[in-house]
Amino acid sequence: MSSSEVHTKHKWPDTTINTGYLLLLVAGVAVLFLGNIALGSVSIPIGDIINILFRGESDNAAWVKIIENIRIPRAFTAILAGSALSVGGLLMQTLFRNPLAGPSVLGITAGASLGVAIVMLTAGTITSIFAIQQLGSLGSWMIIVAASIGSAAVLLLILLISMRIRDSVTLLIIGLMIGNMTIALVSIWQYFSNPEQIRDYLIWTFGSLGGVTSGQLWLLTPVVVVGSFIAFGLSKNLNGMLLGENYARSMGLSVQRSRIWIILSTSLLAGGVTAFCGPIGFVGVAVPHLTRSLLNTNEHRILIPATFLMGAMLMLACDIVAQVPGSSTTLPISAVTSMVGSPVVIWVIIKRKNLQASFS
Repeated sequence: MSSSEVHTKHKWPDTTINTGYLLLLVAGVAVLFLGNIALGSVSIPIGDIINILFRGESDNAAWVKIIENIRIPRAFTAILAGSALSVGGLLMQTLFRNPLAGPSVLGITAGASLGVAIVMLTAGTITSIFAIQQLGSLGSWMIIVAASIGSAAVLLLILLISMRIRDSVTLLIIGLMIGNMTIALVSIWQYFSNPEQIRDYLIWTFGSLGGVTSGQLWLLTPVVVVGSFIAFGLSKNLNGMLLGENYARSMGLSVQRSRIWIILSTSLLAGGVTAFCGPIGFVGVAVPHLTRSLLNTNEHRILIPATFLMGAMLMLACDIVAQVPGSSTTLPISAVTSMVGSPVVIWVIIKRKNLQASFS
């Protein structure tokens, strides 16, 4: 099929940038950010919260510490995690033209889990969980480094394979198989571990936004920013690849080079968040569909910033629910995102009826 025939069959996405929607999303992020800080197990008057945010002072010194040391880092972590996983999911769905693809399909999340399992489930050595607990903040850095190395190792393997394989569907299947093998290794490791080590590892797999300190945010933030800028810079390539690799080649795009940059961007976004927050599911799958449905466009210059903001909003809202305001209970964030994300996907599927049409 010639490029002219393909161009006749497929229309380029609408390039009109709907700044009104983007401004609404920015306002939504701001409102939920303040709500996330205001709500928690300790009730703090809104006037004191505003004073602490803008002046850094309050009559109650404990409230200042709660806001500055716990709630603000947690809210920023929610923004970074939600936006990074959502943009990563959008990139994977476009690359594989598959509505069920997400940041974890290439095994990058499983690689991070394997790195953490090696550290937390290794018994009888200096890396045992008892030793990690004794190390305090250094122990949390050890887990972050292990997760980063695990995801980076899988990324390197996927990049090497992607240089030899031209078909994205084949690459998707290979990524799924690598993820399954990694999960199988973790399962074997768990089988031979004692119950205390398995319990601590399972707690990590629930995901958490509250364990990221202000110092760690200084490392997570540039990782997410760089990954997001790479993704936005690939907007034109993503628009072309959405219409098929043959069409993208006919437009003069280097599919092989684009694929490598997309994988690298997704790895930075998903691997960085998993390393610091643990595996958080469903956001990467649900948010791109929700954004496409609301904006009714496949133009990635609009979709990427909108998905970034929508992901931040959803994660902030889920974190408010997870904190169960007014009680000392905190629910696993990964469970909350799944409970919220599943109805969203079902609603979008019912509304759009033909989800695959967005990728053809």
